[in-house]
Amino acid sequence: MDLFAGIGGFRLGLERHGHKAVGWCEKDKFAQKSYRAIHNTEGEWFNENAKKIKPKGMPDFDMLAAGFPCQSFS
Repeated sequence: MDLFAGIGGFRLGLERHGHKAVGWCEKDKFAQKSYRAIHNTEGEWFNENAKKIKPKGMPDFDMLAAGFPCQSFS
């Protein structure tokens, strides 16, 4: 599961080591567009607002990757 996904850097690294993403969450519309262009997200769970995620509505997953906002570091 890829939360606060940005354009999917965590996902890319994990997929290169044999993991498979089952869903993702990203608020920024431009990052969402890039994420979809870079990764095959068809059929995956998606939510654009982490505050509105209902855990029971999420698919099962073994690992959660989550980025953090970079504005304070930019």
